[in-house]
Amino acid sequence: MASDAKTAAIVGVGPGLGRAVALRFAQGGLSVALMARSEEASSSVRGEITSGGGVARSFACDASNEASVSSAFARVREELGDPEVLVYNAGAFQMGGVMQLSPADLERTWRINCLGGLITAQAVLPKMVERGRGTVLFTGATAALRGSAQFASLAVGKFGLRALAQSMARELGPRGIHVAHVIIDGGIDTPRVRAMVAGRQSAAPVLLSPAAIAETYWQLHAQDPSAWTHEMDLRPSVEKF
Repeated sequence: MASDAKTAAIVGVGPGLGRAVALRFAQGGLSVALMARSEEASSSVRGEITSGGGVARSFACDASNEASVSSAFARVREELGDPEVLVYNAGAFQMGGVMQLSPADLERTWRINCLGGLITAQAVLPKMVERGRGTVLFTGATAALRGSAQFASLAVGKFGLRALAQSMARELGPRGIHVAHVIIDGGIDTPRVRAMVAGRQSAAPVLLSPAAIAETYWQLHAQDPSAWTHEMDLRPSVEKF
């Protein structure tokens, strides 16, 4: 694969936002590395992209494990080329009060919500810096700004991911790397979430459209360097904030 091939690596590809982001970047002409814990988890998305004439490959990747990330990205470079876009969309949540939350659960969720952002970024940044261009997008959450009761395991990791994004942006922006953190302030419209809010639907949307979020990610990637966005929050019109 040519070294200047345009590739987007999407870490955390599932049936919701990960799928939508992958489809949007494929629509934009990039080859897409679909990264999830198993190749089977992204096989349907791969089929959607390839049936539409795009290029996509599935890669098994545990974002919280350095060896797994190193192996997966070695395959990405071999099969698709060095990514010029990284979207970190992996996440984990263990609901529970601070007196019930085990240290092991907190560490596990932190490793996925935060540490994986660093590990995967380190896999792509050297080549981005060498080229003098690249985009790194982190999927954040309301929990990046507010630690709610029962949500400590999510908030600790998402606070950390936001801090990581800020540090990366200040360090790497002058070197041509656009780092952005997107706060998703509300539920994303997936079959699972839709079932959870059944009976609360109204004329106004209560869930964020994955395709609409993905379009925002694409716009962030396409922004002119003279007017880069580092952080933005997205929410349905009816969401309280």
